Amino acid sequence: MGVEPRVEVVREDILSAVAQQLIRSLNAELSDRYPEEGATHFRLHAEEVAEGRGAFLVAYLASTPVGCGAVRVIGEAVGEIKRMYVSPAVRGRGVGLAVLDALEAEARRLGIRRLVLETGVRQQEALALYGRVGYSPIPAFGEYVDSPLSVCLGKDL
Repeated sequence: MGVEPRVEVVREDILSAVAQQLIRSLNAELSDRYPEEGATHFRLHAEEVAEGRGAFLVAYLASTPVGCGAVRVIGEAVGEIKRMYVSPAVRGRGVGLAVLDALEAEARRLGIRRLVLETGVRQQEALALYGRVGYSPIPAFGEYVDSPLSVCLGKDL
């Protein structure tokens, strides 16, 4: 039995080809899970993840990009996790946890003491991951207030 390759998580430019391919894959999956009229893919702009304001991270497994996630500052010592995604072929292998750990480390570096996030009601694997690492339900916030398919979670760092 071979040794499982280690997940490497690194900062990438959100406008890079690698990042854009992962975001396209995420958006395609979200469109499949939420086909109804009015389901929204909330955007993330490059300036929101610029150095000092946030970060966009990509996970690699054996040099192949397999996941991503971002953190952005949204208030005094408050940050938001965005665009978390793991390729279906490697789910259950610790990629999501590695990305989330790296995002939390980046958040601490940015002076963030509380993280919030939004995920969807049909993303049970994401809800399970966030619950395992201490995220708990919070009232809908920001652009998610009127989104009936959203679940908002928070965690103090």
